[in-house]
Amino acid sequence: MILEHEIPNGSKLYFGKSAKIKRQIEKTASDILDANGYEEIVTPVFSYHQHQSIADQRELIRINDEKNNALSLRADSTIDVVRIIKKRLGSNTKQKKWFYIQPVFTYPTNEQYQVGVEFMGEKKLSCVATLAIEIFEHLHVKPLMQISNIKIPELLVAMFDELTIDDFRHINIDKFLNLKVEWLSELVYLQYVEQIDDVLHKVPEAIKKELLKMKELCAEIACENAVLAPMYYAKMLYYDELFFRCIVGNEVYARGGRYKDSDLTSVGFAIYTDTLCEALEQ
Repeated sequence: MILEHEIPNGSKLYFGKSAKIKRQIEKTASDILDANGYEEIVTPVFSYHQHQSIADQRELIRINDEKNNALSLRADSTIDVVRIIKKRLGSNTKQKKWFYIQPVFTYPTNEQYQVGVEFMGEKKLSCVATLAIEIFEHLHVKPLMQISNIKIPELLVAMFDELTIDDFRHINIDKFLNLKVEWLSELVYLQYVEQIDDVLHKVPEAIKKELLKMKELCAEIACENAVLAPMYYAKMLYYDELFFRCIVGNEVYARGGRYKDSDLTSVGFAIYTDTLCEALEQ
């Protein structure tokens, strides 16, 4: 029997102190974003194109519209925001900087509140990474910023027949080390920006190019609490280059990166409000 007061597993309930903290997070973020020229957008809960954003389509909550076309609940906001602005708003707005405060939903009953930021047409990830740092500073939170580059795992898979993308998704360190390639082993242990120069002259030119992008991002954001993770691979379908995660302990507070939709390259990130709210409440 399901009792009247029960809520589904994975659903969220905020009240009293937790609701106040959630509102504080959202207000702090929206004030900073508004001051930096970002405008707010709220997108529909239902979407026709979520399968193009989510790597594991089993996570989608599926339904059908009045003509029996496949729909799903919004499981990711990024691509929907970009496409709605490009295709729906079109010439009605010149605005390129957008943010949203809304939840996403995954199977079976999981809700995740987010503060999302998109800078359409911008290629420099530092433009939004510095905003994430500023928001956390105003909330008196100091996460570790882990910087990666999605192209490095993709290049390594092309170079080594023994490797697959799943090895990077699951961080299969033993498999990397067992290849007994000196520069590859050094990539596995590369952690700080000061170590990059020692590796650059050993790696293939294609890898060197991507490592230099990571080094440049570190210099541009000037984050004291930053580390490198060149072997990390994000699970989202649309990230194609530089990528960052903000982490405290084992919890991820934010993710962001560079991505492409059709011919438009953009940058953005999302702060995971629920995780942050729980930490601040404690």
